[in-house]
Amino acid sequence: MLSLFLASLLFFAIHALISGTRLRGVLVARLGEGVYMGLFSVVSAGALFWVILSYGSAPQVEIWPDLKGLKHVSLSAMLLASVLMVLAFTTPNPTAAGGEKSLARVQASGGIIKVTRHPFLVAVSLWSGCHILANGDLASLIFFGGFLALSLIGPRQIDAKRALKYPKDWSRFADQTSWLPFAAILQGRTKVTLAEIGWGRMAIGAVLYFLLFFLHGWAFGVVPHPFT
Repeated sequence: MLSLFLASLLFFAIHALISGTRLRGVLVARLGEGVYMGLFSVVSAGALFWVILSYGSAPQVEIWPDLKGLKHVSLSAMLLASVLMVLAFTTPNPTAAGGEKSLARVQASGGIIKVTRHPFLVAVSLWSGCHILANGDLASLIFFGGFLALSLIGPRQIDAKRALKYPKDWSRFADQTSWLPFAAILQGRTKVTLAEIGWGRMAIGAVLYFLLFFLHGWAFGVVPHPFT
């Protein structure tokens, strides 16, 4: 369990204390963007591999019992997470890595971005939170808890970096969007339709969900069915 804790702590620190802070700018200035990104990618991938390896070998320490009600809630939320994940990777987004250039466009926000400007991180929040609830063990709390923490602090850090580098364009974009899902819509700052989000994209997300549902036992050794 100690190995899992240290691995998760390292992975969290790499992203929260380096990539998400001004230390990144200092390192880029000294090393260059290419060298920094190369080193960051290698260290991050290594830390992630350590996290996954440690989680797979961690002992089973139950925190709360296996409750079918929680599994039903988690499975329902995972459908939304799967759809959001597909939308995040198929919709241009100024908050995504390399997407900053689209901020200069008059209409930089569209589709799912009008619902939340951080669809990927919202999906990660749902995914990690669902697995913590459904599993109820210490190893899962550490493993998925690290991803949940990063997904919750990530939006603010990304927003701060974009605002610092592109103050005018970011201000316009932020006025039309929100991190909290539906906040900008409820406040009357933007409007969106399901057609704009993309029926095809949402359908692909649903297909992804059912693939993960039926292949989960084969791929990860755990059957997610609440009736088992």
